[in-house]
Amino acid sequence: MTVFDGIAARIVSTSRLRVNILERTADDPATPAERTVVFVHGNVSSSLFWQEIIEDLPGDIRPIAVDLRGFGGTEALPVDATRGVRDFSDDLHATLQALGLGAVHLVGWSMGGGVVMQYALDHPVRSLTLQAPVSPYGFGGTRRDGSRLTDDDAGTGGGGANPDFVARLAAKDASDEAPTSPRSVFRSSYVSADYVTANEDVWVESMLSTVTGEDNYPGDGTPSQNWPGFAPGARGVLNTMVPRYFDVSGIVEIDPKPPILWVHGTADAIVSDASAFDLNQLGKAGVIPGWPGEDVAPPQPMVSQTRDVLDAYRAAGGAVTELEIEGVGHAPHLERPGVFRRALLQTIGYIGSPTGPQPPTEAIILKSED
Repeated sequence: MTVFDGIAARIVSTSRLRVNILERTADDPATPAERTVVFVHGNVSSSLFWQEIIEDLPGDIRPIAVDLRGFGGTEALPVDATRGVRDFSDDLHATLQALGLGAVHLVGWSMGGGVVMQYALDHPVRSLTLQAPVSPYGFGGTRRDGSRLTDDDAGTGGGGANPDFVARLAAKDASDEAPTSPRSVFRSSYVSADYVTANEDVWVESMLSTVTGEDNYPGDGTPSQNWPGFAPGARGVLNTMVPRYFDVSGIVEIDPKPPILWVHGTADAIVSDASAFDLNQLGKAGVIPGWPGEDVAPPQPMVSQTRDVLDAYRAAGGAVTELEIEGVGHAPHLERPGVFRRALLQTIGYIGSPTGPQPPTEAIILKSED
């Protein structure tokens, strides 16, 4: 595991499993919870992706990045998809308990955004930062209001993963010899075309830490009479986010309401109103034959769904800041780290001056090319 200077990995034994975390070696474990920020990665990634932002946070903040089960250095226990993402969020809670932490600031990326929203439904949190989060209604198979397209959620879940991509993950293929290699997928889908970094090998290493199989990534599937001919199973990562098992729109009702920062890029290929990973979108585009049409299988408006739920959260008294960044892909913290850092510090009530913490600002919409 490639960790940057000043960052260390360690295993935390919890009541559920052994969890790998990253933390800065100079940080004080006695840092209060109001200055503790816990980062949760997304699908096909790990805590390694958070290292640049961890390095850049002020010294009196304690950042901790957690590996979910089956990713990074955390134990690869089976994932029960019938619980939605609760296996992941319950693991996170057990980890924070083992570290002696109560309510902290949570940052979730992609699938990790769903994990921290589920966590907030079950436990108190100080704030939520959602970076390119999965829709509150899951990934694929719903109309804008969250209603399901079919009774079996056809076209979603484990059966939708590209088998060559899965095989290359399992083989630890770090090449860029095929469009389905993890490195090629990182370049085409995780970031925008103009992103350049000296750390790409670390990001690919993070992706290659993904444990593959029906109990982990991508999960299992079942046949379906509905287009495109398969439906989700009950095991594994992708099935945790199908609409029959996953719905965190109930965050609108939680009380008290932590401030929420929603960060997303306009060039995101994964979480979008026209996602390249949505089978219905691919059918509409003619990539998958036999698409039954907009009335039967419309693409999922993922960003619009998130905005609707967060608008309702705001209307119910919650503070929401939407940071939409022009031309940025699925990883704003990599592509615009300064913009992401400033917004995060504002959300957690930290301004880096002698005046100390301040309350979060009112809800605004920002667009930035900084």
